[in-house]
Amino acid sequence: MALSPTSTTTQELHTQWASISDEQLTLHDLEATLTPIANDLWVAAACVDRLLEDVVLERSLLELGLKRTEAALERSKKVYESSLSGLGEQQEELPGSSSWSEERRRSAALATYYREEPTDAQLCHLRTIFLDRLDRLEAYGRIAEEMPEQETVGEEIDEEWEDDPWADDKPVAPPKRVPLPLPLVAFLVDDLVTTTCYLVSTEQFVPAHIVLDRFGPAIWPFRFAILESIPEHSLASEYRDLLPSIDSSGQSEERPPFAPRRSTLDWTELPGFRNALAEAHIPLKLLIQVSQDHNTPSRPDPLSSEELSLWYRERIEGLNSSGFVDSALSLVQHAASHGVPGLDEVGEELSLLSRLVYDVAPPANVEVEDEWDFNRWKALTPSDIIRAYLAHSSSDTVVQDIHRLVMPYLYVLESRAERSGNTDPSLPNRLLYEYILQAPLDKVLAIFEGSKPTLPPAHRLIRDDEDMARIALACLYGSNSLDEWGTMSRIFECLPAWDTPEDGDETDEVDTTIASLGAFVVPSTARPRCTPSDLLLFFKPLPFTSLSRALDVLDVHLESGEILARWSVPAPLRWFLQSNGSITEQRSWANRMARRAGGTDDMLSSQDDWEWLLEDMLKLAGSGDTELRGAFCLLSRDDITRIFFSGLLSAAKFDIAKALLHSKKANIQLSRDVVEDICLASSQEFYDNASSGNYHFGEMKLAYDCLDVAHPSETIQRQKDFIEATSRLCSYNITSRPGIPISPIEIRLTKDRLSLISRVLSSNSDAYKHTQVILDLANMLGFKGDVVAEVKTLAMLADTALQAEDFNLAYESSVRMVSTVLDFRVSSSYGIDDPKVQEASEVCWIACYQLGRQPEFADVGKKLSLLGRALELCPSDKLADVLTARRPIEEEDKEERQASLAARQRGARTTISRKHASRVNGNTVSLASRLQELRMPNLSSPITPDPAALAEKAFRAAANFSFSDFSARGRSLISDAARERSTSGSRTRYDGAEVSAQAQKVLSKGLGWLLGDDDK
Repeated sequence: MALSPTSTTTQELHTQWASISDEQLTLHDLEATLTPIANDLWVAAACVDRLLEDVVLERSLLELGLKRTEAALERSKKVYESSLSGLGEQQEELPGSSSWSEERRRSAALATYYREEPTDAQLCHLRTIFLDRLDRLEAYGRIAEEMPEQETVGEEIDEEWEDDPWADDKPVAPPKRVPLPLPLVAFLVDDLVTTTCYLVSTEQFVPAHIVLDRFGPAIWPFRFAILESIPEHSLASEYRDLLPSIDSSGQSEERPPFAPRRSTLDWTELPGFRNALAEAHIPLKLLIQVSQDHNTPSRPDPLSSEELSLWYRERIEGLNSSGFVDSALSLVQHAASHGVPGLDEVGEELSLLSRLVYDVAPPANVEVEDEWDFNRWKALTPSDIIRAYLAHSSSDTVVQDIHRLVMPYLYVLESRAERSGNTDPSLPNRLLYEYILQAPLDKVLAIFEGSKPTLPPAHRLIRDDEDMARIALACLYGSNSLDEWGTMSRIFECLPAWDTPEDGDETDEVDTTIASLGAFVVPSTARPRCTPSDLLLFFKPLPFTSLSRALDVLDVHLESGEILARWSVPAPLRWFLQSNGSITEQRSWANRMARRAGGTDDMLSSQDDWEWLLEDMLKLAGSGDTELRGAFCLLSRDDITRIFFSGLLSAAKFDIAKALLHSKKANIQLSRDVVEDICLASSQEFYDNASSGNYHFGEMKLAYDCLDVAHPSETIQRQKDFIEATSRLCSYNITSRPGIPISPIEIRLTKDRLSLISRVLSSNSDAYKHTQVILDLANMLGFKGDVVAEVKTLAMLADTALQAEDFNLAYESSVRMVSTVLDFRVSSSYGIDDPKVQEASEVCWIACYQLGRQPEFADVGKKLSLLGRALELCPSDKLADVLTARRPIEEEDKEERQASLAARQRGARTTISRKHASRVNGNTVSLASRLQELRMPNLSSPITPDPAALAEKAFRAAANFSFSDFSARGRSLISDAARERSTSGSRTRYDGAEVSAQAQKVLSKGLGWLLGDDDK
């Protein structure tokens, strides 16, 4: 504000005042510079213009300015009070004078005065500013006094001077306070509503309450805007003085009492002055109208109880949605204590939710996935809430947590049901039982230990003994646990014991119940697993007598379960119900027990351990008691012993098996045949699992050694031979597919095991040379004593040798094959009509035919011999084919004979005597005449269509023919001829006994060699 000085001295004071900074200003400066100035408006303006952080200086400055406005105030009041007499002559000239009030006329007269004297108007306006700032300054001082003391950090008291005698004479320093939340200058000039919102936003609730108390009429209409500025995490107990409440009538909001610094308003603060100042249009901005400097919504009138309740509810829901459950609960509690209606149920919910949020602390190593809020809480079912309460409870704390968290919640639910008219006394127990049925067994154990019948009823979680039995049966039989048998047994020990009379009808009823329960727990498509809740429904209608018997059965099942778990074949408890009437299931589990226990080397390392296993298996079989039956109650002692011995062998404990068979303690009562069957089955199992056929190591060795446990027999030896044969076959590197060696299981499953011989011969170029080895291999494959198999093996050997062009070895195999077939024909009781004889003959003649017609085979005599055997053994419809193949070979033999004879004649060193020649000629003529009687057919003509008839005729002629006419000389002649042939060819030599046979060959030559040579 610019003012013109009136003298040189005043100008110097003005300059001096302006040159002093706020930090350097003192009380002396105020007295020395402002007091001498006579211009009240300039001094007042200077006091308003300068704002100081020093409370004392600021108060002195404001009081000086206020003092300079008193003269203008008095003049204005006189004008205002004398306005009625001064307006008497002009009253009729004023517009609407009849309707004007006295106050309005005074304001109009004062406005006219202010237009004439604007200095007084400005001074009076400045007076309102000084009064407002003094009020704020007083409130600021009050805030400074209410600030908490500042804690002293780092100062240590010297213990030596703690009892200083002169301490009482020293002045006591005032305690240090926490710094004020905002500077004095801002507090003096800023909008009070804005300042209060800032204070509450920084949780400075004591300063905010002081401001509201001092300036309540100006701030209270904006109370809800101020409350909205409070942080959501702040508890209502911290700002309870700022919250609205219900008045004593219970119908509307209570207006709080205020305590301003001045009990009465200054004349410049009255509406008449304000109206006159506004009407005068003095160019000076009004600074203290707090309600006009912001757009904050106001509610100047008290709210009704319904509106206030709605505000609280919205505020609470906002806090809940943000996750500040403790803040919402604190607000509800405050509202309820101040009579705000309609928040009881919300308070209950928040109280329960706060327990979940703040009393259920997860372990340090558990990360909380989701934050809890009120909407999530309301979406939960009672069962979900109980599980949430106990989510982080351990077996050590679950009982305490149920008493501390769950039971209050259940009581709230029960009271709500009563208030709503839907009384349900079973609700708490039902929800508690539902949690127990779904809880882990360690927590179930803790709950049952907290519900023992020996405890006082008030301390028991489950107070009904029958309910305890039902829940225990449901939890145990519905559990999938396989390793908590100790926990299950401890649960059983917590159950009540009833003395029930022995009654046969009741026993039958219980047996029927157990059978029904076994069918009930069997999985189905509609219910893959029977849950504990399902089982509780089953046990619920049973009386205590049936429950008692069911507990007895449970005791047996628990003992059986412990035994099975001991031998690494645990079963869920409900399995004992399912298998109660199934011998197949019990046999299967007994096999698992014997085999899996044997597979654990550390568990069964000695004979005593195996005897312990047998003892437990027999214990599970029970004694035949129909009331309390074990896991293997349907298996006899003999069945258990067989299963046990099979498991013993499968574990490859052959020495222990032999010892147990002769042990009186084990008393294994198995016959030799049974032991043999078990050994064969175990050996086959080892055999099938073997990856290598070598019986000197691995599974194949176990398969071989297992047979030594049984007494020697033909069957055992046959199995051993087969294992050796498998080992030999694998040594020949037979493959099942290209590059993949054949496995033992493939060998055993081969239907035609002779095909394995064929694969050996085809995959090994030199195998055919070892005839006896191959024949022994065939015998070990199970064909010992089987002539047909032997013949087929020799045929394969001959064919392989033929393919390798080893004709001599092929001939030897063929000769051996022919000899075997002929002997078989003689030894067979059915003769040639035996199907096996026919099969062997079929194989033999084909092999002889194949080798006899080979052009690369140079030995004509052997070829003729083989084709002769083929003629002898082949069926009648194949004679023509064999004879056709024999004809060129006979011609070749004839040519060879003629050439050999000519060579002998040219190189003969002796001459046959005529006498000898005449005899020979005579015999020859006699032989020729007899041969003519046989009417030999013309071999050059086509073969007759009925070779069978021709053969029959030839047989009759040969039967009538006698070789007794041959004399010693004739036999000598033939022998000599044979010797001569042997020198030029590969024919064997004939002795005197073979003369007759040679003659028969000559006889049958023209008949197509229908008769074969009898000798080998």
